Amino acid sequence: MTPLVLRAGRASAQVERRTAAASLALAGAALVLAFAALCRGDTWDAPGDVLAALAGRGDAVLVVQEWRLPRVAAALVFGAALGAAGAIFQNVTRNALGSPDVIGLDAGAYTGVLIAITAFGGTAGGLAAGSLAGGLAAAAAVYALSLRSGLSGLRLVVIGVAVNAMLTAVNSWIILRVQLDVAIAATGWSAGSLNGLDWDEVRIPFLVIAALGLLLAALARTMGQAALGDEVAATSGVALNRYRLLVVLAGVGLTATVTSATGPIVFVALAAPQIGRRLAAAAGTPALPAALTGALLLLAADLAAQTVLAPVQLPVGVVTTAIGGSYLIWLLIMEMRRP
Repeated sequence: MTPLVLRAGRASAQVERRTAAASLALAGAALVLAFAALCRGDTWDAPGDVLAALAGRGDAVLVVQEWRLPRVAAALVFGAALGAAGAIFQNVTRNALGSPDVIGLDAGAYTGVLIAITAFGGTAGGLAAGSLAGGLAAAAAVYALSLRSGLSGLRLVVIGVAVNAMLTAVNSWIILRVQLDVAIAATGWSAGSLNGLDWDEVRIPFLVIAALGLLLAALARTMGQAALGDEVAATSGVALNRYRLLVVLAGVGLTATVTSATGPIVFVALAAPQIGRRLAAAAGTPALPAALTGALLLLAADLAAQTVLAPVQLPVGVVTTAIGGSYLIWLLIMEMRRP
């Protein structure tokens, strides 16, 4: 099938028609669900009242624009970031289990945040720096322990699972050693939640994710070539070592940014790339369908977290864990059946 050619000035990109159609469908579904989430409060508001509030009219302007809209925007942006990060690591490892939350990057970012909270007081800048440093350290540890097999294969995933288990134990030890009020706050934050987010808290994470998204967009063609295999990519002029370094840094940055803002939200990065790949029927794991699927999944999970036990609002990480655990079991069974 002839691919679509998208042009913006001198820049151009080729997109498979099935991938473009799947991306448009996912974006449309995410927008519809986002509007439904804006209607969700203590009671369901009428769509007309929500539209009026978005336009700056009516009595619900404060509620919709300052309370609900930041949360909905965070679910979309953070979900897209997690989906893209999952696509990066699943492409690099060429394994459906190669997700940041499986191979220990989420746990490493959380370790960095805990150290920032206990040692430096937990400022916004300290949380972001600690999360990034912890994620990079976990990625470096996994890579160093799997050097014999490079960055691909089940070996890296197994090592990542082991690193994840060790970091989880370290995190538990840190929580047990700190003061009670800090331990309670850190434990609650570890569930991953979008509750109470406002524009001041999401502005900087949005900017960081946008910058990393532009980097991934610039590497989109290279990612497509690398998905065809190392030999094909090398013959087409791809500098594989430089490419892998850039995308791994981008993936760690996306994961760490979300973790510093919300706590670790698991399984979105694992499931979204595979769902997006199947919808797009594309070679490799394309980042755009993965990002859009991640946005849709996280928004749906957050809406469920607000609704299932209303008026009690669950952390969204509880919902993604419940759904993702079943998905992980199925994925492990499928991986073990592969020759």
